[in-house]
Amino acid sequence: MIKNKKSFIASCILLVICMSLFFPFPNNKKLGAHSVFMSFPIQNENGYVLMGIAGSILFVIAMILFARSLRKYHIRTILVVVIIYSLLPLPLIAVYQKTIASGIASVSYDGKGTCNFESPVKGLLKGKCNLTLYNHSSKRVIMELEFLDEYLEPMESSVMNINGPFRIVLEPNHKKRVHLKELLDVSDLSEYIESGTSNEVHFKISDKHKTRIF
Repeated sequence: MIKNKKSFIASCILLVICMSLFFPFPNNKKLGAHSVFMSFPIQNENGYVLMGIAGSILFVIAMILFARSLRKYHIRTILVVVIIYSLLPLPLIAVYQKTIASGIASVSYDGKGTCNFESPVKGLLKGKCNLTLYNHSSKRVIMELEFLDEYLEPMESSVMNINGPFRIVLEPNHKKRVHLKELLDVSDLSEYIESGTSNEVHFKISDKHKTRIF
């Protein structure tokens, strides 16, 4: 099946480099991206992401080399490789978190968090956020949580930080549904979400030694 070992090895090396450039751990590398190719952010609100563009070019070169290394079944095999490349980080992260990870490195997030806001009177905002976090380690994790917005303006879920950061305790090998309900003084803010819902909210968690972005 392999007719050119050098091209095959070169493509594998490039794929490893590509994956390491924007591996989705410990932080979400695509936060704020306007356009994405595979795992590479191409453009964000600050303009083009050069590292993402470089990674995309390396990925295309890797696929060309991989195709050249095959005797047959080019399209079918390349599709399989692309799917494996896209899915592989998740089980790798899961294995790491369930074995040797500790502290906030062992925390996972299902990506389905929501924040709902409504303004009962001018200058005040009621905020309710729901998140599901899982501690995969055998030890308790104590951390602080701050919300992040995908884009700079207007403030959405990050408006919750007026009353933050929020102290979260996760018991060993435990899934926790975090419910936060806050009355926020927004009288000093010029732009913020006055009512509505933010889905798939982003946030950062931190302890004394590390910070992670989801």
